[in-house]
Amino acid sequence: MATIEMKNIVKKYGDGFPAVNDVSIDVADGEFLILVGPSGCGKSTLLRMIVGLEDITSGDMVIGGERVNDLAPRDRNLAMVFQNYALYPHLTVYENIAFPLRLKKRPEKEIDEKVRQASRTLDLDEHLERKPGNLSGGQRQRVAMGRAIVRDAKAFLFDEPLSNLDAKLRGQMRTEIARLQKQLGITTVYVTHDQTEAMTLGDRVAVMKRGVLQQLASPRELYEQPVNLFVAGFIGSPPMNFLPATVEDGQVTLPFGTFPLPADKAERTEGKGLLLAGIRPEHFEDVSVMADDAVDGTRTFQAHVDVREWLGDQQYAYVPYDAEAQVQDQLRDLAREADSESLRTQLVVSLDAASGAQGDDDVTLFIDSDRLHFFDPKSGENLTVGL
Repeated sequence: MATIEMKNIVKKYGDGFPAVNDVSIDVADGEFLILVGPSGCGKSTLLRMIVGLEDITSGDMVIGGERVNDLAPRDRNLAMVFQNYALYPHLTVYENIAFPLRLKKRPEKEIDEKVRQASRTLDLDEHLERKPGNLSGGQRQRVAMGRAIVRDAKAFLFDEPLSNLDAKLRGQMRTEIARLQKQLGITTVYVTHDQTEAMTLGDRVAVMKRGVLQQLASPRELYEQPVNLFVAGFIGSPPMNFLPATVEDGQVTLPFGTFPLPADKAERTEGKGLLLAGIRPEHFEDVSVMADDAVDGTRTFQAHVDVREWLGDQQYAYVPYDAEAQVQDQLRDLAREADSESLRTQLVVSLDAASGAQGDDDVTLFIDSDRLHFFDPKSGENLTVGL
């Protein structure tokens, strides 16, 4: 096991465009770090620079205290698991797992012990004599992970390993990868564009956009304290709602009403003109399912539900609202940057499953205005981060 230190890493291609631009991240020994972001953000390029498949334009890559910029991939002792499994179709599962050990000319007894230990860990014992073509996608990915385990590598590097699996298998494999990493305690860097994987697997998550690191934090901190509009809109499903807002006299005015604010948030945002307010879908509720003593009349408003989605244990209501052209342009830009089509001038509201709200209904909704974030519409900075 080893630490991985990325110090001011830059990657420029022939046209001079920085695919990775001055990224610095320290991965602790045994840590599970996630690199996440939309397509083209530089996350896979950064992973390939760690393993040595991409040259580093400038900056230092330090693994286990050793600068490795000039070391070939085979000399870095890192195990990489790819999206496409990269298995040898003519070899059995046993021989696929054993392959890196045979390359190193390890003794046959050691090879057998390590292969069978990895096989037990990954529940592959009954498949050892089968060929990869006869396995499911999840089983193939476990074989690829077994091949990585037997190498006794300093770190695991995963490049979108679950993107070829269906939704059910992805859920199962997420659990297996998390359990395996915890069991082995090995330093792991994992690239994904799927925020569910990012939020459920990592100790810390690095959110990237256009080659630039936007925020590095725990999944909870990213969700509850995003530093800018991009992180707030990218993390969360459904994404955070964004609304035009002005703050005066300790209150915020939104398209559907005026509501009280905590004093510290009001102090930071009063008199700053038009802002973008952000609030998560779960910070609303249908008043009809709330206890009477929990309803604060100063935080309720009438809304017309356009569409309702019922999911059994919860439901989502979509409530359109009017917004200035400036806000609509900002939301379109944000959706494009985040590879999303869901950011528009509508509220997505998470309601208790007991709510009887239907599409085309008028309902009274509660908003927890204490949970509002406020963003500068020009810079995208979260003006209320930490509050």
